[in-house]
Amino acid sequence: MKKKQRILSFFQLFIVVSLLTGLDQLTKFLAVENLKNKANIPLIPNILYLQYLENRGAAFGIFQDQKIFLIVLTSLILIGVCYVLWKIPVHKKYVYLKLLCFLITAGGIGNLIDRIRLDYVIDFIYFAPIDFPVFNVADIYVSVGMILLFIVVLFYYKDDDFEFLKWKKSK
Repeated sequence: MKKKQRILSFFQLFIVVSLLTGLDQLTKFLAVENLKNKANIPLIPNILYLQYLENRGAAFGIFQDQKIFLIVLTSLILIGVCYVLWKIPVHKKYVYLKLLCFLITAGGIGNLIDRIRLDYVIDFIYFAPIDFPVFNVADIYVSVGMILLFIVVLFYYKDDDFEFLKWKKSK
């Protein structure tokens, strides 16, 4: 029974991540079509703008022109998230953990597609009040997913809830 439930979990992962990644890729396509080589579009003047940017690094401009490193790092993180998803017990208690893994996976894949296909990530959302770096929908998935993951790990789950991640020696 466990194997069937894990297969169902990966089917859910595939569906949810495909939809979220599709939304990310659609917004990036629209950004290229409507923003590239054009003036910024104020959504909320002095606060929120649509601004096209080709980011050849990671968050906050770190690791500029380190495509291979970023592809390997993202791939390792995605493998880790898939491992966690495979090991998560089929229990209602873990639904938050599962959903946050889906969100982080979709964001990672969305930006990975850009890196592999274009050699850069398309960013287009700019939040002016704090001069925040230009970002995209995949970045929102990863950021929100990681912040909420941090919160649920600290305040919702107990240490014992993560026993499923421990390596078990074969007998």
